[in-house]
Amino acid sequence: MRKMIICAICAICGLTASAQSQPKFGHVNTQEIIQAMPEFTAARTEIEKLTEQYQADLKSMQDELQKKAEAFEKEEATLPENIKTRRNQELQDLYQRIQQTYQDNDQALAKAQQEKMQAITAKVLEAIKTLGQEGGYVYIMEMGAGIPYISTTLSTDLTAQVKAKLGLK
Repeated sequence: MRKMIICAICAICGLTASAQSQPKFGHVNTQEIIQAMPEFTAARTEIEKLTEQYQADLKSMQDELQKKAEAFEKEEATLPENIKTRRNQELQDLYQRIQQTYQDNDQALAKAQQEKMQAITAKVLEAIKTLGQEGGYVYIMEMGAGIPYISTTLSTDLTAQVKAKLGLK
């Protein structure tokens, strides 16, 4: 009888110890965190300004092309063949320059956006990593990463804690 009581006490202590040492899982919504960051708002504003500048430059080039094309159309019938050829080539060169500028601007915007988002994302990931280490979490998963199911009863939503770690509201 005494052995059974000792075994029962050991079993209960073992269950309690194993319950306390269960792995901890967390999840976050990084999109929500990033959108709350002032760095994100500043980056978005900078990208919008850059986009507007690029669009204005392209519009100016397109207006120039249109004016030259209209002028060429009006004078075409009276111009000698060698001048027609030269002006036609100028119009084609300007059109190609516009196309190249469009591609260059598109690439520059993508690069600027990537660089700005990379710094912001690195900051968020560092906060998640620190929180995970401090809290003893085994995994902290992204809510919107195409994960079909995360149990909200077995996994803790750490979004608010990450925001607090970053000094966000």
